[in-house]
Amino acid sequence: MNSRQRRGVILLLLSVLCALGAFVGVLSVIRDVESKVGPERTAYRLTSDVPAYQALDPGQFEQVAIPERWLPATAVTDLARVRGKIAVTPLHKGSLLQNDMVVDRPALKPGQQEIAIMIDAATGVAGKINPGARVNIYATFEGKRAEDKPVSKVIVANAQVIDRGKLTPLENKDPGDTRSSSTRRATEAVPITFALSTADAQRVAYAESFATHVRLALVAPGTEAAIPPGERTYTLDGDK
Repeated sequence: MNSRQRRGVILLLLSVLCALGAFVGVLSVIRDVESKVGPERTAYRLTSDVPAYQALDPGQFEQVAIPERWLPATAVTDLARVRGKIAVTPLHKGSLLQNDMVVDRPALKPGQQEIAIMIDAATGVAGKINPGARVNIYATFEGKRAEDKPVSKVIVANAQVIDRGKLTPLENKDPGDTRSSSTRRATEAVPITFALSTADAQRVAYAESFATHVRLALVAPGTEAAIPPGERTYTLDGDK
């Protein structure tokens, strides 16, 4: 073997040693990263905004893999756990779904009963009434005699909404219906279900049957104060 061949062999050996050193270095870096990152777990991220109190749907989330050591303890890792739940606050696209973002759909308490009434878009706060919301229910009655003034009353204060149905076409009104023309013009409405005591359920049923108009007023969360008796009934004479 001449000197040129020896130099070639030496360079080849050096190249092999360098390659082995680089390979060992890469393995070391990978092990170091794995030790710092650790195993990954499945979590879920919102693909769209979700309004407060709206029921959650699996189609609103996408699956993501996040290192377990960086995953919040409250993160939802099983989408089945949110079935039948609603958003407790407005949820924003791109947010990681966590347990404290959702609550169970409102249910009946002892002594309560469900009652549903049809509400059109205008009287239903344009679609902002969702399960979990609190509303005041107002009804307007015509005077019993010609000289009597129309009166607006708070039928139920802080009524709890437990469900909102789908937009439904209304049946044609009976020509003999004495309700106002604005009520008769509504062609579509949404069934809103409340959890009420027996007395409040009777008040709502009476208002739906005999009031010229029934409206819902959304109550801001945390402000469910009682309405003073003097403010539960209104007539135009009261502003004079």
